[in-house]
Amino acid sequence: MLRVAYPGVPGAWSEDAIDALLGSDGVEPIGFATFADSLGAVMHGHAGAAVIPVFNTIVGAIGAGLDAIAAYPALRAGGSAEIAIGHCLLALPGASLRTVRRVESHAIALAQCRAFLSRQERLAVHASFDTAGAARDVSDAGDFARAAIASPRAAARYGLSVIADRIADHDDNRTRFVAVTRR
Repeated sequence: MLRVAYPGVPGAWSEDAIDALLGSDGVEPIGFATFADSLGAVMHGHAGAAVIPVFNTIVGAIGAGLDAIAAYPALRAGGSAEIAIGHCLLALPGASLRTVRRVESHAIALAQCRAFLSRQERLAVHASFDTAGAARDVSDAGDFARAAIASPRAAARYGLSVIADRIADHDDNRTRFVAVTRR
């Protein structure tokens, strides 16, 4: 079984990238709190590879991912995959745009959905570490006033409903992920 580290929790877009880069057979995705923690797991032998986002077509370079890779010169970036990122607004079943007052997600995801968010003037926007982590937090809170910007995978994982689909500023929102291994 190949253990593959990624930043985030189950339901993260990185899981889609792991599937694209390495497949799902014989692969065990393992979420970590930070980009650096994900790469540290590879460095210290706790994972055979990591999958890290490095570039998005809307916001450009993902500095945290590139910085983390640069901090580990004993590791090397190998294959890459571009993943279509179809951000959705997720909330508890029964919630709607009328009930939601707070939106949570990773800062990069929030930046990718700026136009949608600017049209929702009453929504307070809060950054969190991870898109799927925001979805998990919304589910755990049980609050109809909270929503997350995350993937359909996260909606299914955490029992949330999609209340707005494909909300990124551009229809062709894509993120490049790289697989990182020991040299």
